[in-house]
Amino acid sequence: MQVLQGSWDRTFSASSYGFRPGRSAHQAVARAQQHIAAGHRWVVDLDLEKFFDRVNHDKLMGQVARRVKLMGQVARRVKDRRLLRLIRGWLTAGVLESGLVEPTEEGTPQGGPLSPLLSNLVLDQLDRELERRGHRFVRYADDCNIYVRSQRAGQRLMRGLIRLLEGKLKLRVNREKSAVARPWERKFLGFSFTNRTVPKRRIAPKAVLRFQARIRELTRRTRGISIEKMVYDLGRYLHGWQSYFGFCQTPTVLDRFNKWIRRRIRSAACKHWRTGKTRYARLRKLNLSHDLAARTAGHQWGPWRLSRTTALSYAMPAAYFDRLGLPMLHCTSGA
Repeated sequence: MQVLQGSWDRTFSASSYGFRPGRSAHQAVARAQQHIAAGHRWVVDLDLEKFFDRVNHDKLMGQVARRVKLMGQVARRVKDRRLLRLIRGWLTAGVLESGLVEPTEEGTPQGGPLSPLLSNLVLDQLDRELERRGHRFVRYADDCNIYVRSQRAGQRLMRGLIRLLEGKLKLRVNREKSAVARPWERKFLGFSFTNRTVPKRRIAPKAVLRFQARIRELTRRTRGISIEKMVYDLGRYLHGWQSYFGFCQTPTVLDRFNKWIRRRIRSAACKHWRTGKTRYARLRKLNLSHDLAARTAGHQWGPWRLSRTTALSYAMPAAYFDRLGLPMLHCTSGA
């Protein structure tokens, strides 16, 4: 993979970003944003059905053979054949299921070191065809978005690409998930865009739902762990999430998440303080006044309602969570 990538990577399209040295999903999303800002406000969103499982071995090996010859090894055909046999054997080695080896007649092994490179090789034909037609597009592995100026142009392009992918490349387009639509109605690599003259990057709705579900799981009041342990678990998840989705340009959304997460933790703390006496003692330990602590401890409200009271905000302010090491979500792109 290292040898082949060093030779092949520079020949791939500038609009291809997946599994390539020095390129990232963030760069792909930023490039898509530029196309929308330039007036291409319709997107042909292609979804390839089980792409890694559908790659045609003969088609792929034909492309590999052509690339190997271009590596300057024409005079060393014995080594060429050894390399081709090695790759063919890797593709057809089969998979082990329930103690039995099942043959693989198509597709590339998911998780295999060569699969990402070979996926770019397979779809390089798609890239070249789009470049030949002068289209603006961004591809990250099998996730490809082409940006056009009208719905009619997008529908015409979609029909042509289906013929190319299914006829020539022997891949299958998922017609239910593919669409010609406005960019702000679709997602790309976990992001979407606002409907403005100058579009902003935002987190895709499905990614938001997954994030909220995970936060609810980590801050569940019945987990039976300390607040410190809860914040530690949250921190591990939030650091990774922030490094990717902090690329958005919607700081108010992240600020709302920060407040919601803090309230979830306050609610969990209230659940832990089961009795009024314990609640009063903990609030006093958090430097709350006697009167406010007593009034709050005497409430019959549930943990979620208590978590939004002034007393809990005073007792567990943002600085309290900073001391515990809870990460703050923020935009990293300067938005």
